[in-house]
Amino acid sequence: MLNGKANIAVLVSGGGTNLQAIIDAEKSGIIHSGKVSLVVSNVKDAYALTRAQNAGIKTAVITKKECGSAQMFEQRLIDTLEENGTDLIILAGFMSILSEDFTSHFRDRIINVHPSLIPSFCGKGFYGLKVHEAALAKGVKVTGATVHFVNEIPDGGKIIMQKAVEIQPDDTPEILQKRVMQQAEWIILPQSAELVCGEIVKGEK
Repeated sequence: MLNGKANIAVLVSGGGTNLQAIIDAEKSGIIHSGKVSLVVSNVKDAYALTRAQNAGIKTAVITKKECGSAQMFEQRLIDTLEENGTDLIILAGFMSILSEDFTSHFRDRIINVHPSLIPSFCGKGFYGLKVHEAALAKGVKVTGATVHFVNEIPDGGKIIMQKAVEIQPDDTPEILQKRVMQQAEWIILPQSAELVCGEIVKGEK
């Protein structure tokens, strides 16, 4: 806890658009029960690290290659999060499946945003553009995003929030991906973060 606020760490691998949505939501007061104090990337040159540095947030880079094994990678990650007193972990485009050892260590303290309405187009192999390609191939008329708690099953944890997005006739996977981010992910991820931070703060009090 930081001055009565839940201490948030965000795990990233790429450009960090969802991280930016979280940073902006904290600035605007949407997230007021928590504070982002750490951004960890498993990719050295992820642009998300630059976004964090621009916002004055502490960063760390932990790669599987340097750690030598998935087990050592997760242990380094746990140590770094604990050293920073992390209360809530947000996965924001973090491209690494976490084991049961890791998820059970932080039970009900890890949230993720997935670019579909779970249980559609989710689970192993469904990430990034693949989710939107599958939605368009199936011909569904509505898709969206889901924020959920993370457990050992990919996209298998309890749902916190969902938001629907309509599919347009001329959508490509790239166009759909952008609309789902703008109309769903960037809205419900900060809202869910605030919801969970509020519960953590209440529990700590």
